[in-house]
Amino acid sequence: MSVDPRFTQALLDDEAQAGARVLTVLAGRPDALVVLGSGLSEALDEAWGAPVATVSLGDIPGVVAPVADGHGGELRAYEACGGVVLVATGRTHLYEGLGVRPVAALARAAVAAGISRAVLTNANGCLKPWNLGDVMAITDHVNVSGASPFDGPLFLDVSAVWDAQMTQALRGVCQREGTYAILRGPEYQTMAETRILSGLGVDCVGMSTVMEAITLHALGVRVAGMSVVSDLSFADGPTDPTAVVEAASAARQTVVAGIEVALGA
Repeated sequence: MSVDPRFTQALLDDEAQAGARVLTVLAGRPDALVVLGSGLSEALDEAWGAPVATVSLGDIPGVVAPVADGHGGELRAYEACGGVVLVATGRTHLYEGLGVRPVAALARAAVAAGISRAVLTNANGCLKPWNLGDVMAITDHVNVSGASPFDGPLFLDVSAVWDAQMTQALRGVCQREGTYAILRGPEYQTMAETRILSGLGVDCVGMSTVMEAITLHALGVRVAGMSVVSDLSFADGPTDPTAVVEAASAARQTVVAGIEVALGA
């Protein structure tokens, strides 16, 4: 994929280059980035063993240490899937009120350091009668957050953010596939909003991932995503944040398998 130099200029600024220098010291030239969402921070501990290097996310220029429950605060480097894989054990969200830059900062730094592939994971509120712990391969997204990684007349084509070949590999592992919608948060959606989003063809809702995915896509990185069903938004009852983290944790085996097949695609 050719990259429009306007996106490189807009995204790979001095801050991203400074972050890339930290990542290069950590891992040389990395091949891929994995971001682990709510309840998934320890997903790779058993499967991949000890990382070859670790740094606190907050020590990377431009990146803010995660504060949400169920998120870790480390960036780890592993030798896996035929190369060096950077794994973030948590992320920053739009609802923290810091703007888009820190949300997408790690993605920008990782691209500047040399990655060509990324797998993004999260936990969701499901709008379909699926099961807690199901993992959905993200085939498309709806951005209703009101946010973008860009300002100005940079008209990026986002019709194919999610890499077709990597997503096809995920279909052999994930129980579901579908469309993910991002809300800004921090509040969960109302029942009326749930009905509206469902009517628009949305399968699952969350508060992350899309800003990173758009950023990576704009910079020529192949992107795949998995979303863990951790709350049944159609159910008649309040959302319990603790239950969200627990449900996501139960899906670790599927998520690990998905990461490995997607990075190998």
